[in-house]
Amino acid sequence: MPKQKTNSGAKKRFALTGTGKIKRKHAFKSHILTKKTKKQKRNLTQTGLISKVDEKAVKQLLAMR
Repeated sequence: MPKQKTNSGAKKRFALTGTGKIKRKHAFKSHILTKKTKKQKRNLTQTGLISKVDEKAVKQLLAMR
């Protein structure tokens, strides 16, 4: 049986924490930043964790078991 490949887009977007959770970045921080407030841009900079319902799908894309 061949090895399962990691999804190229997923490996650029997600990272694993030490405890096995999956980190993600917030959307809407790449362009059209002039109309967004400082507070909004600051909060979008911080990383978050993916939700529990998406965990199985993302782990499959990252070729984890």
